[in-house]
Amino acid sequence: MPKQTRPLSSSTLLTDPAEIALSQLRQDYERYQGLLAAQPALVQRYLETQAASTADAIVQNLSQVRFTLPDRLILSSEHGSPPVLIPTDQREQLAGGLMDRLTRVDLRSALRQRLLELEGSSNQAVSVAAGLFRHVLAIHMVHNMLPSGRTVTYQSTEDGEIPNVPAHTALEPESAITATTDAIAEEGQTEAGRGELLVPYVEAARHFYLPQWVAFDGSGRLLVGSVGEAEAHIASMQRYLFILHAAVGMAPCMVADEQYQQKRYGILGQLVNQGRALASYQAKEIIQTIKRRAAANDLNRGLSLSLPYFNDQKLDTDTYFFEVIPAGRIMFVPAFVVRAAREQEVKVAQDTRFNASTRRHILDQLRMLDKAFEPQ
Repeated sequence: MPKQTRPLSSSTLLTDPAEIALSQLRQDYERYQGLLAAQPALVQRYLETQAASTADAIVQNLSQVRFTLPDRLILSSEHGSPPVLIPTDQREQLAGGLMDRLTRVDLRSALRQRLLELEGSSNQAVSVAAGLFRHVLAIHMVHNMLPSGRTVTYQSTEDGEIPNVPAHTALEPESAITATTDAIAEEGQTEAGRGELLVPYVEAARHFYLPQWVAFDGSGRLLVGSVGEAEAHIASMQRYLFILHAAVGMAPCMVADEQYQQKRYGILGQLVNQGRALASYQAKEIIQTIKRRAAANDLNRGLSLSLPYFNDQKLDTDTYFFEVIPAGRIMFVPAFVVRAAREQEVKVAQDTRFNASTRRHILDQLRMLDKAFEPQ
């Protein structure tokens, strides 16, 4: 689960720099939440509307975006603070454009820079409006653009870095009279009191945060129609994380938001789990292809492999390339694959480019290759 932080009090002495930074971000978050709540309902809706169109532009990676600040704003969350007018010529704003494209500055960076410039304005109303708009934009991206999922708990694997193995504790025992593909009516522990919920997902998928994007079960079996569909699920989870990261990039205090923490924890564990499962499935297909081509004597002119793996640092599938048999007229022998895999295991174990969890995953892929071709 996400790290639990103890409540702060006036007597709490913070010495850990990370705790100090988190405390400051939490204070910023609460300050902006209070400031937003102090605004009239019409101003709140206006900010939310502008934030929604701006967020869509970010996700679509448009070249520029126009947004408008409200005509007036309450500058303090204190009760009774009067609204202050925002100058008309300061309301219409533009971020991004041709020059940013030419210099390879994406819209997120251009928008963040523009809002920071506005926050530095000598006009207090403009400054507060820009800061509040950043906050509302991040809130919209986290709360409204992304679906919420199930309450899940992930266990850490041996590498201990990103918990990604579902703890099978929240579901009722599987019925003996329902097929694994049936929709299941359930009232589990997390849905108690809400009546029966029709869940059209297999039992393995329901252990994850968003079952609709689960393509592999715990044994690595494909649950969807094709590898292409599984890759589409991975892309959907990556887009989900992109939006979360974009929200925090726009307003760092969002790390103190409870929904942000829940969604990040849920989708990150699921992405790592499914990304590794996809890489393992593809590696097994490579093994079968090698065996099939070897049986047809179609590997006697050399063999190089691009072994898929999931990179925890980039949160994306990557490939590890190595040569098994040099190009030339050399008869294929399975022992060549075993030798090459073991040589690469030694190299990967010492490769500092990978973090511990990614390194272990690549080693698992290589050992699977080794085992598939070792003498019986």
